[in-house]
Amino acid sequence: MAPRPVGIGGRPALPHVTPAGLPWSRRAVDVVVALGLLVLLSPLFLFLVVLVRTVSGKPVIFRHQRMGEGAQEFTLYKFRTMRQDATGSVLTSSRDPRVTGTGRLLRRFHLDELPQLVNVLRGDMTLVGPRPESVNLARRFPPECHWMFRYRPGLTGPCQLRSREHAALLDGRPDPEEYYLAVMVPLRAELNAELLARNTLATVARYIARTLWYVLSAAWDRSGGGPSCELPGGSTARRAEER
Repeated sequence: MAPRPVGIGGRPALPHVTPAGLPWSRRAVDVVVALGLLVLLSPLFLFLVVLVRTVSGKPVIFRHQRMGEGAQEFTLYKFRTMRQDATGSVLTSSRDPRVTGTGRLLRRFHLDELPQLVNVLRGDMTLVGPRPESVNLARRFPPECHWMFRYRPGLTGPCQLRSREHAALLDGRPDPEEYYLAVMVPLRAELNAELLARNTLATVARYIARTLWYVLSAAWDRSGGGPSCELPGGSTARRAEER
């Protein structure tokens, strides 16, 4: 039996449901929405490819290994937002100097996440679920939080919609990874437990609507772009992003 998630301050979080793969209705919604958005947003995709290629060079797409459903690794896709020579912590704060000017704009409006629609089509991810974690960090999670890796990660969800405020919590930390693992991961576990306890089609629709509002609100939110659990300094590109 999977361990019961523990919430902030030792408070027990809501019990998580037992995963049995996505029901056909959820998978159908994932495919229809992801495919529809890829077609609808294809001109924007082309523009972003040209923009990133012109400003930052190759590679345009950052590929990063994440922990997926059943603790199986998968390759996550994002538009590259960091300098190619960036090194340092696996995490990025809201004012990380490794992020390019163009990358900061993409992150602010979460446009760097759009290639993850391909991950949704492939079945690596779902539309709404826990945030996908980098393999490096996932292997260091507190044992009581490992239960999250039984579930399919989501393009959006409660943690993703707190990305700007969570990123700010890392600013100025002497050891941001230790703070993330000790303080923020239990918080994320509690938020994900609440989501998974009532993860219905109505919940999916509600989170999609909330995500649209969250992205649009970036136009007047001064806190900047979202957090990043990326792996900088890798031997291949993103090279530093989870991001």
